[in-house]
Amino acid sequence: MLHFNDLTLPCPDGLTLAALLESQQMEATQVATAVNGTFVAREQREATPLRPGDTVLTFQAIAGG
Repeated sequence: MLHFNDLTLPCPDGLTLAALLESQQMEATQVATAVNGTFVAREQREATPLRPGDTVLTFQAIAGG
């Protein structure tokens, strides 16, 4: 199992951050992501494997400076 925002979800072998977002119908371009408290850039989501016990958070992407 893994924690995704306020949900507890199964964590099958081979699950990536990108696949998790797609399965939860999240608009990948509209959110920022963190795994276990570490920011994951949009370009790295396909290459970011998830493991049981991970905590994944999404945030509304905000532009600023």
